Amino acid sequence: MTNMTVDLVVNGTPVSETTEPRTHLADFLREELHLTGTHLGCEQGVCGACTVFVDGRPTRSCITLAATCEGAEVRSVEGFDDDALMAALRDAFKRHHGLQCGYCTPGMLVTGYDIVRRLPNADATRVRKELSGNLCRCTGYAGIVAAIMDVLENNPPLATVQPQTRTVQKSEKSAVESIGATASILSPVAAEKITPASIPTKSSLAEAPTLSRTRRFDLAATDIWNVVSDPEKIASCMPGGQLDSITDDNLLQGKCAVSMGPIKAAFAGTAKMDLNEAEKSGHVIGRGKDGLSRSQLDGMLDFKVISLPEGGAELTLDMVYKLTGPLSQFSRPTLVAEIADRILDQVAASIDALARGQEPDLTTQSNLNGLSLMASVFMGWIKRVLRFR
Repeated sequence: MTNMTVDLVVNGTPVSETTEPRTHLADFLREELHLTGTHLGCEQGVCGACTVFVDGRPTRSCITLAATCEGAEVRSVEGFDDDALMAALRDAFKRHHGLQCGYCTPGMLVTGYDIVRRLPNADATRVRKELSGNLCRCTGYAGIVAAIMDVLENNPPLATVQPQTRTVQKSEKSAVESIGATASILSPVAAEKITPASIPTKSSLAEAPTLSRTRRFDLAATDIWNVVSDPEKIASCMPGGQLDSITDDNLLQGKCAVSMGPIKAAFAGTAKMDLNEAEKSGHVIGRGKDGLSRSQLDGMLDFKVISLPEGGAELTLDMVYKLTGPLSQFSRPTLVAEIADRILDQVAASIDALARGQEPDLTTQSNLNGLSLMASVFMGWIKRVLRFR
């Protein structure tokens, strides 16, 4: 593997180091620059111990290639010596016993800093939600929450680290090509717009997991079909969904936002939609990519609206999906099935409202909140276990 030179600014100092294209930012900071304040825990982007700022945004450094940070400003926990807000957080963590072993603390401080600067009116419930992507095995979180609330409630100093916009550097693409990636690297601050040529084929999804679901409606099949066959209407029913354009040959381009604590993904992509009006059925196949995590989602959906003999209609869905990249850790079939049911319940409620000529309830539709969905999944599992004991 050919080494490459990575140029970036770390804690205010320009850095130029030669490293392998596959080197993650956390290893780059620890091994190349000897900044060991960034801790490695799960190395899968889940525990949050490795969280640092990249261009002012909290970033999992264990799943971010150093090469994708070409030209970026990186701030690790060592880079806040003269920052008044971080000094206030450190003092509060000490006074409220917000740390024990200290392994999670660097990531907690970075996330806490982001909470204070971004959510000045946050209450304890919101702070806990924002911290849900940072795991601690010692404190029980009470001291950490108390420390952040202390800073929020006592006129916190202004944050000196703010989000920035950065354009993709040429060396980012060459880095990915060096390790044999099949897709071009994306900007950490903007999702890629996929070209029609990159839409997956049925054969590429032949061995992917499948999921079949049905939903019944107390409405005529024609009313339901009028909603599900309209790309703009069905996009408005999808939490976090946004349709950007439709071509004459039913090529759809849009995006879907997903949040998992501080992990935020914006899948931008293209899909091809074919409809059979006579049979009230359709077929959609597409691909989306997230610029920050470099994850890719390929999917195929067959749907049909059927009139029921007893009245009403049934919507059948047969889905095939394949998630690759760092976010694939959340694609275990059982978990996906449970989460899909929760999402489908929201979508079905919106379809029902539109079919009745009403506006859907969009209060929970701003994005796909993975943590709240997973919480409901786990509660469902617990209830089923207790029911059968």
